[in-house]
Amino acid sequence: MSRSIGKTAGERVGSQDRIWDPAETLPREALEALQSRRLREIVQRLARVPFYRDAFAHREIEPREVRGLSDLWQLPFTTKEDLRRNYPLGLLAVPREKVARIHGSSGTTGKPTLVAYTRSDLETWSGLCARFLVAGGLREEHLVHVAFGYGLFTGGFGLHAGIERVGAGVVPAAGGNTPRQVMLIEDLQADALVCTPSYALHIAEVARAGGRDPSSLPLHIGFFGGEPWTEEMRAEIERQLGIRAFNNYGLSEVIGPGVAGECQGRAGMHVAEDHFVVECLDPLTLQPVPDGSPGELVFTTLTKEALPLLRYRTRDIASLDRRPCPCGRTTARMSRVLGRSDDMLIVRGVNVFPSQVEEALLRVEGTAPHYLIEVSRPGALDEVAVQVEMRPENFSDEMRHMIALRDRIDHEIHAITGVRMTVELVAPGTLERSAGKARRVLDHRRQPQ
Repeated sequence: MSRSIGKTAGERVGSQDRIWDPAETLPREALEALQSRRLREIVQRLARVPFYRDAFAHREIEPREVRGLSDLWQLPFTTKEDLRRNYPLGLLAVPREKVARIHGSSGTTGKPTLVAYTRSDLETWSGLCARFLVAGGLREEHLVHVAFGYGLFTGGFGLHAGIERVGAGVVPAAGGNTPRQVMLIEDLQADALVCTPSYALHIAEVARAGGRDPSSLPLHIGFFGGEPWTEEMRAEIERQLGIRAFNNYGLSEVIGPGVAGECQGRAGMHVAEDHFVVECLDPLTLQPVPDGSPGELVFTTLTKEALPLLRYRTRDIASLDRRPCPCGRTTARMSRVLGRSDDMLIVRGVNVFPSQVEEALLRVEGTAPHYLIEVSRPGALDEVAVQVEMRPENFSDEMRHMIALRDRIDHEIHAITGVRMTVELVAPGTLERSAGKARRVLDHRRQPQ
């Protein structure tokens, strides 16, 4: 019997929120009491880890005197550089024989950042992924096509385990060989797609090139993460694939996907606050910003056994919303990630995020959501060029048409970013595609001279 329920039924699936874990609806007072208790416990455990023991001593913190959330501000920050300096597993908080799995970053610029999991951590992780999958409409009768890489990257294995926890079927397609991905989605009648948002659009592109209308594929739900994306990108994915697209957030240092995910309201991603304390801080002053204002997300793990972290600086820029959600979940919601504090471009004194350029492009009919920003400083001033792919039906040899399109793009980019950029229109399929995170920026100013 096919698991697929078709587009019409798929539009009904997920129309009502389901709660996977009762902890998602804890009253705020009870939730904060739980966070305080778990914070006390994790601080005392970390006092046995040399890195944190030294950090506590440097700050003259007595772990037994940490009472709870009210003392969070006193605790030291942890950064990716701290993990690199303690490579491979210098921050491990359990005996080596308790480690059940190791994940980490790709290490494309050097040694990877490694994190460890106990068997209990893996159970926690799969449950957290199940939360946002169920919130987005995944049910046990569904079949899910996973086009994330399987390996050190946490996306593939994390989502895979969460899907199995829900009871749904999994097609572990991994990344690459996109024509085969389209074939499997169609032949196996997959209900849901899991990958990066940029790769979802590439799947649609390859389906269309093969003579298949991507909106006629059996998919009706998509769970996308692994890179920043805009509401305009969501609308484009939904238009091309004929699905309902849900955002989720995670990072390997904290646990992987499952840190936060959207409910049916899609008005922010619910943070699993019973497992993580989230702060939103000014990245320069490290002071809290008001709810609704963008800042750097900082996470403290409350239940991670193998490699818990205090106040981990993610460098991800987003905002928090603690107002009640109609879905019944009481946890804080984070906005989509606007960009990273270390990826933010400062161009002639103006802060620019790649996501702002993406938003501008998707406002202009005829452009594809594939682009590359190049920043250079040939003289005294920064210069920015944007290569923008055209849709096949809009790519033309008629110079007047292309100039008009380029001018509209230039206008939208300037309206959103406040920066004038040189816009270059390129043919469909020109820019590199990837099943992983899309490369959006080449900043030649950072290159050694």
